[in-house]
Amino acid sequence: MLGVFKREPAVVMDERFFPGQSTPIDQCRYAVIDTELTGLDFKKDSIVSIGAVAMTGGRIYLGGTFYEMVSPRTAFRSESVVVHNIMPSEVVGKPSADIVIQDLLTFCAGTVVVGHFLSLDLHFLNKELKAVSGRPFPNVVADTWRIHSWIQNQTDAASRDFGESGDRDLLTLAKKYNVPVAQAHDALGDAFITAQLFQRFLAILPGLGVRTIKELLKIGKP
Repeated sequence: MLGVFKREPAVVMDERFFPGQSTPIDQCRYAVIDTELTGLDFKKDSIVSIGAVAMTGGRIYLGGTFYEMVSPRTAFRSESVVVHNIMPSEVVGKPSADIVIQDLLTFCAGTVVVGHFLSLDLHFLNKELKAVSGRPFPNVVADTWRIHSWIQNQTDAASRDFGESGDRDLLTLAKKYNVPVAQAHDALGDAFITAQLFQRFLAILPGLGVRTIKELLKIGKP
């Protein structure tokens, strides 16, 4: 997991190599991911870039990163370009999503995959994977928004009374948990912000009774 990712031959993930349910959360390997898209319409849009950051427990590997731009299947929307600042000319000649996702699977081998509003990323990743192999993204996954919501409901009476509270977006939560934001709406930059947010949660969860991967996945299911 250490070092900048280099493309290797595609692999087929074997679920036997994923972390066991009894693995302590502070010993587990994680891959924190983010995608940028041409837009948010699952039927009409596609992936533009993918970023990921490696972690073991609360330790973030600054040199253990993955970032690839993708030649999307669909046209850019002007509103999405404003968000991620990737121009159509920048993805000319870039690999297709199915190739990049196979590389991502290699990077994520043996990890719990973590993301913020991860269901959106998984929708687009699964669309590409199913078109090629007929199989969905294989890793077990945890969503930082779901984890945050659960923590709030354990510690905040207002949240228990009124349900999920506060803003959901990544940058608002980063500010809430004192995560520095140097770069946003770049897939790798957002993955790094999410990793730091998750790092904060890993420090909080044992005190709330969440100590194993099984317990983490229960509260973090997208």
